[in-house]
Amino acid sequence: MRSWPSPQIPTAPGQPVPLRLYDTADQEVREVAIPDDGPVGMYVCGITPYDSTHLGHAATYLAFDLAHRVLLDNGHKVHYVQNITDVDDPLFERAERDGVDWRELGTSQIDKFRGDMEALEVIPPRDYVGAMESVEEVIDLVSKLLDSGAAYTVDDAEYPDVYASVDATEQFGYESGYSWAQMEKFFAERGGDPERPGKVHSLDALIWRAQRPGEPAWDSPFGPGRPGWHIECSAIATHRLGPRFAIQGGGSDLIFPHHEFSAAHAEAGLGCERMAGHYVHAGMVALDGVKMSKSLGNLVFVSDLMRAGHEPAAIRLGVFSGHYRSDRDWSQEVLVEAEQRLAYWRAAARRGGGIDHAEEVVAQVRERLADDLDTPGALAALDHWAQTCSEEGQGSAVAVAVESLLGVRL
Repeated sequence: MRSWPSPQIPTAPGQPVPLRLYDTADQEVREVAIPDDGPVGMYVCGITPYDSTHLGHAATYLAFDLAHRVLLDNGHKVHYVQNITDVDDPLFERAERDGVDWRELGTSQIDKFRGDMEALEVIPPRDYVGAMESVEEVIDLVSKLLDSGAAYTVDDAEYPDVYASVDATEQFGYESGYSWAQMEKFFAERGGDPERPGKVHSLDALIWRAQRPGEPAWDSPFGPGRPGWHIECSAIATHRLGPRFAIQGGGSDLIFPHHEFSAAHAEAGLGCERMAGHYVHAGMVALDGVKMSKSLGNLVFVSDLMRAGHEPAAIRLGVFSGHYRSDRDWSQEVLVEAEQRLAYWRAAARRGGGIDHAEEVVAQVRERLADDLDTPGALAALDHWAQTCSEEGQGSAVAVAVESLLGVRL
């Protein structure tokens, strides 16, 4: 599947700072391990394309765009992979509700997503992979799990679904750190099927769904069907990045079950001890203090903001006003403040400032972003620069750094 055009990224002046990120599994901020013989592998879970890009999506992808930019600033090559779940129940349900073909709905929303990401100047993934493109990869991994005894087929003549066992890896649960009670709660709430007859354990996860009437299906050694959600990401990521890579990312709602099972499937099927060096998660975004959700109808879409005349650079700054790991609020006030900040910085860049001051500011921005993507700290440093820069000199060094590291053009 094609991605979107990459923005031009200038080289920021000064010395880069190694990236440190919070790892959910180990619950600590530590430096991202850089491989000796290849690019830094980063996998970020993509959308299910049944609706346009809302600010929750944008906040997640902007966070990992910052990580990507800091890694590039350090001179590292990055192999960025993102999936798109273009065959799944929510897509079918929305298409049926709207009276459209699910493939047409998916294509239209993928096109909108690409347009939003390009407008926001998000660096595209090298590999942008649809679930339908990766079926053979999933079949291969399911086969490995079955052959090793890490998966089983339920005893159901009509729908012989295949499940992976939670007992397949000794370290199951290390990624989330959740208790069994928490796992059972989230599994039931987030797409799991704990009551499915024939399962060995209520938490066992579906990895191959046998064909149901009216659903698309692909042939496989275990019968016609389609991939489960978690193993889709396991297969796509490891097929392109190998059995271990640097960063797996997504929203905090993916910590369990999605990322826990994605890691477990890869580790059981490929024999690796730990799939990702860092498991990194972005917080949720609320609107005026109320969690954004489809059911409440309070999603804020990036495309709507742009149609209303709001500049993508201001949307980026509005998102960056809160730390990526925090659950935070979006409001008209946040957007207004971001637009005012953008105008203030641009005026400061035109005024300039001494080169020594510029070097100090760029170093501060680098240090803040390298420290677990501390955007509020980076914005504070730039606000101080805008307040104190003189009428002499030039602000181009700061402007180049802001474009390179924050993706915001001054």
